[in-house]
Amino acid sequence: MCHYCGCREIPLIKEFIAEHEKVTNAAGDAVRALDEGDHARARELVHAMARELDAHWRGEENGLFAVMREDPEYEGYIEALVDEHRELAELLPVLDLTEPADVRRLKEAIDELHHHIAKEEDGLFPASLTALDGPDWNRSMAAWREAHPTAS
Repeated sequence: MCHYCGCREIPLIKEFIAEHEKVTNAAGDAVRALDEGDHARARELVHAMARELDAHWRGEENGLFAVMREDPEYEGYIEALVDEHRELAELLPVLDLTEPADVRRLKEAIDELHHHIAKEEDGLFPASLTALDGPDWNRSMAAWREAHPTAS
């Protein structure tokens, strides 16, 4: 993860990174639960991941992504990230974690999620520092707040 550009000090980016950490922690816990044979706990954790990701993705896609997509330089990069969101959103609810093939699919998806997060945290988030101005940050934060109505 990038720690050199200062983007982690931007309140919105801090929120996104905290959400990434919640999701990856739940993912790791789900894998450990599966390794212990606790399918019910794994399913709860996968549901928690899906709920967290739903709000996270709405905040990203309707805010930061929408603003940055206005610049053609970032459009393709963002479209690929959105496609990855959709693939995972379609996969999580249909997994049968009692089936070894679906457990493998989950583990592969979690590995892909780590790569996805790196593309955001090491690529898009640092780029946002130079790409966005004050009104862009305000629009992006407003979209995050709309996706997280109970957040303080």
